[in-house]
Amino acid sequence: MVADATPATRPGDGRPMTAVSCVQCGVDLLTRITFFATLWLIIAGRDPASWVVGAPMVLLAAVASLALRRPRKRGLSLAGLLRFAPFFVIESLRGGLDVTVRVLRPRVRIAPGFQNYRMRLADPRARVFFFSVISLLPGTLSADVDDDRVLVHALDAEADLNPELQRLERRVADLFGEALTSTD
Repeated sequence: MVADATPATRPGDGRPMTAVSCVQCGVDLLTRITFFATLWLIIAGRDPASWVVGAPMVLLAAVASLALRRPRKRGLSLAGLLRFAPFFVIESLRGGLDVTVRVLRPRVRIAPGFQNYRMRLADPRARVFFFSVISLLPGTLSADVDDDRVLVHALDAEADLNPELQRLERRVADLFGEALTSTD
């Protein structure tokens, strides 16, 4: 009899099991068991007899949900999130202050218009996030997106928004742990 040399794979994503991923799989399973047991408790109440059916169903639901989960894409980077948070606060204040100063001047200083920007982000989640936070930048608002092109409305369309948008895009890429694609 020949032993199969194929390493065990993680449920849901097919990657080889390691000691760390095995522990993570166990944590995931316990989390799901806890979730489904709590759900069963809410639905069936405290009657101990309900667990005759509930316990096998909780285990089956936990194992099935673990086996059927989608492969995980790389999530948000915690370090990137810690770097993005102060940037978010500062840019929010800067954007609000810019609009306030423009509006409160005796002669309103605006020249509204649109500019196009080509995104270099590949991850769809990062693209949506980038599109959503463009309005953080002073005097800007994302208006439309078409594939990798973003249409940005600006209070001063004569100002070059590219450096600010590139800086924001680098921050979003860092947040999602992504390397930006080339600009060609």
